[in-house]
Amino acid sequence: MIARLAAGAVLVWLFSFLGFAFALPGPAEDIKTDAVVVPTGSDGRIARGLEVLRQGQARQMLVSGVDPEVKPREFAAEYKVERRLMRCCITLEFAAVDTRGNARETAAWVRKNGYKSLRLVTADWHMRRAAGELEHALPEGVTLVRDAVPSRPSLRILFLEYNKLLASGLSRYTGMLETDA
Repeated sequence: MIARLAAGAVLVWLFSFLGFAFALPGPAEDIKTDAVVVPTGSDGRIARGLEVLRQGQARQMLVSGVDPEVKPREFAAEYKVERRLMRCCITLEFAAVDTRGNARETAAWVRKNGYKSLRLVTADWHMRRAAGELEHALPEGVTLVRDAVPSRPSLRILFLEYNKLLASGLSRYTGMLETDA
């Protein structure tokens, strides 16, 4: 009996992992939001966030989880950001060291600025977990648009991210159970 349950659990995990790996989210349509948030990480995220900002699809951009050693002028030089755009429209935050920290940092920024809509730009393989953490942290009434940057993740990255997604969901679920008790 226990062996059958274990085998069933492994099959459920395997098929859900395959669904996760083969159905990665894609880019968002051209839709305007108050702001765009980009957690640091894999290639293409910041470039996509800047594209959204420059095209007028968002008025402000937060880059969350920036290395504390990076200075704003270095960031601007690295990503060819005009001085005017850097001053008016881009906020660099340095406290976050993981996805949950990015979500908390972003939620605080959204509350402080009173935004009602937010575009999340992150890698396709990271989108589900990042969006889940962010939706959990954001104030009620904030619309979240998911804008996944297409990538070519390795099987290792997909395996790790899928298991982090499961752990993240379980953590949020058990946290809700504790607050309901």
